[in-house]
Amino acid sequence: MSAKKTQSGLDIDLGNQCSRVAYDWAKKTFTTREGRMGMPLPGLDGSFSNLMDFGKVRIAMSSDGIGTKSELAERTGIFNTLGYDLVAMTVDDLAANGVEPVCLSNILDVDNLDADIVDALMSGLHDASVLAEVAVTGGEIAELGNRIGGYGEGMHFNWGATAIGMLPDTVEPVTGKGVVPGNVVITLASDGFRSNGFSLIRRVMEKTFGEKWHDAPGLEGRRWGEWLLTPCRIYSPLVTALRKAGVELEAVAHITGGGVEDNLARMLKTSGYGARLDNLFAPHPFMVEVQRLGDVSEEQAYRLWNMGNGMLLVVPEEDVPKALELAEKKGFRAQVGGVITSSATIEIVTSGVSPTTLIRNVRETEE
Repeated sequence: MSAKKTQSGLDIDLGNQCSRVAYDWAKKTFTTREGRMGMPLPGLDGSFSNLMDFGKVRIAMSSDGIGTKSELAERTGIFNTLGYDLVAMTVDDLAANGVEPVCLSNILDVDNLDADIVDALMSGLHDASVLAEVAVTGGEIAELGNRIGGYGEGMHFNWGATAIGMLPDTVEPVTGKGVVPGNVVITLASDGFRSNGFSLIRRVMEKTFGEKWHDAPGLEGRRWGEWLLTPCRIYSPLVTALRKAGVELEAVAHITGGGVEDNLARMLKTSGYGARLDNLFAPHPFMVEVQRLGDVSEEQAYRLWNMGNGMLLVVPEEDVPKALELAEKKGFRAQVGGVITSSATIEIVTSGVSPTTLIRNVRETEE
């Protein structure tokens, strides 16, 4: 395992190692359901979600949270967009395996309750869930006092959720095993930073603008707090529609923590093939400005953030026109971003502050 830390002070390799440790312990429990309803199914090891056998329907689950993006809401007083982030981080992990999200449960940990803030948070969760076509079927609000901290004098909170999706027994999950050279990589544009990499963003902002950085003027007359609070785009409705339209999704990568290379590598490791991504969406100007202000390298930026690309779809060449047409019809910006290659490397042509070509071996593992 590398001890090298990112410019955020986080050790991404250590994070990956800890995730593997946790999942290794989780896998030891799979035998408790062997031959019974709920038995975890093989084939998605290390992927974005896991499938469980419930007879004629397989159920998948995914858990995540909004991380320290909650501090942006505490700083700006804007709470009704975080629900989009929470929904996106969970349902799009299900979509990455071709699973249709159906319901979601959330847990809100707070220090002290504020009914107006809770109302704003849940209003946003409602709107995002309607967009994602999922039902919010459960939740919990836990008052934890000084175990929860944050910015300012208002209610401080952490927010996480678990999404559940279904996959009929007649439909195969998306695992990446069918990827072959010549497949096309379609990229879906993001609206801004997803709910990851904010430790570095906050560090850059405070160093540049001081403690009240959220009120500092940013691009186009908007405050930096507003730019950075841009809600996540939710891609699962498009993925579900593509599958129902007969588009063959060989692999899907949800670009969150680990950026473009780590998340695409997760879906290519099964086949062992690589990719050349030479036509990704350019990062939003405010992303490039954060990169410039923090003197963040291209390698770190494309590993920590989505850099304008929220999801990658790998499809056969003949399915590209249909996929692009359906994406446009549903209001998503999509374009051909690259191609699958016979090599075992991922090449990313970047377009941040210092454009370059990044190369990552798909078979790389941290010791």
